[in-house]
Amino acid sequence: MNRRWSAAAAVGVLALAGCSSDLPDEDKAVGSASSKPGDAASKSEFFDQAEYDRQLAFRTTTPQGPEGRPWEQMLAPEMADTAKYAKPGGKYHLCFSNAAVDNPWRQVGFKTMQQEVKLHPEIARFTVLDAEAKDDKQISDIQSFASKNCSALIVSPNTTATLTPAVEAACKSDIPVIVFDRGVKTDCPVTFIHPIGGFAFGAEGADFLKEKVKPGGKILALRILPGVDVLEQRWAAANKIFGDSGLKVVGVKFTDGDAAKTKSIVTDYIQREGTIDGVWMDAGATSVAAVEAFQDAGGKVPAIVGEDQQDFLRIWADEKLTAIAPTYPTYQWRTPVIAALRILGGKEVPKEWVLPQSSIGADTVNRYVQKDLPPLHYAMCGCETMPGYPAPWK
Repeated sequence: MNRRWSAAAAVGVLALAGCSSDLPDEDKAVGSASSKPGDAASKSEFFDQAEYDRQLAFRTTTPQGPEGRPWEQMLAPEMADTAKYAKPGGKYHLCFSNAAVDNPWRQVGFKTMQQEVKLHPEIARFTVLDAEAKDDKQISDIQSFASKNCSALIVSPNTTATLTPAVEAACKSDIPVIVFDRGVKTDCPVTFIHPIGGFAFGAEGADFLKEKVKPGGKILALRILPGVDVLEQRWAAANKIFGDSGLKVVGVKFTDGDAAKTKSIVTDYIQREGTIDGVWMDAGATSVAAVEAFQDAGGKVPAIVGEDQQDFLRIWADEKLTAIAPTYPTYQWRTPVIAALRILGGKEVPKEWVLPQSSIGADTVNRYVQKDLPPLHYAMCGCETMPGYPAPWK
């Protein structure tokens, strides 16, 4: 499998929540619970042992780069020579083809990118075209940049396969192409920027439940949609770990990212099983709804996996939950701007720029709770020290 795109970054989870889908019987879906969950994971079309091993190794790899600035750090980089793109003197025109800003994760990220641009006076123009989550529009957008005298082109692809030809065509121009967030099936961009990936995210939560829940404990896995590569990677990693844990996965249910459906599913399992000892989620958009289901039932909230959106962090801190928040950090939106300027300065960048992918735990959750920001603001924005914070993110 081509690592340049197999580790492609996640589709924004709330965008997925907005999708409609005829969901299969959840307990028969790809990678669902079985008598031997690890076997199901290894048979999933989305499971790649080499990539799984690579991502899990990255979790303990010491990053290179400035301390406290993870958006500038890199894991085991292989550097690419960019001398042919050097354009000294500044006054750069950066062009950005964005898949969409149709969910809070992407909105937080894009605001962070805009603030990063403002930090660099050498950027004279920043032109953005929003594809509105439409492949055909993004293809047209990328083609239109050919006539806009861009100094560098940044692309966050809407989908992987469909956008690959458009990116390959852009690579044939004399300007550097930078891909981030989601990948494409080509290694022609100067750099591909992304956090570690879906296997690492899924494993982080599963390892936490393996540690916190006693053998024989009942685990409920809540997923959003089937067939989305990075979410399938998250579940495949978790399913593999659960298979060797002694834990019992009593259900794998798709929520469609809907809070009411999530609460109903959790309530049904509390009544059916009597006790649920842990909740694993492939994305944290409805984690608060899951917590509220246990509260409404009058029971203790079990160990739970969420994400770094503020509503979950706040209820975690207030209720002193046993929880973890794997992250798909929005600080990655700063990195393409920094990469573009390095390339235009003739400085080396990683061919594949793998960023650290931290988790929030009990010892750090209070550090990330921000009461004056919206409930679905993502804490790992790397934006707290940027000028004007927090106003642009409200």
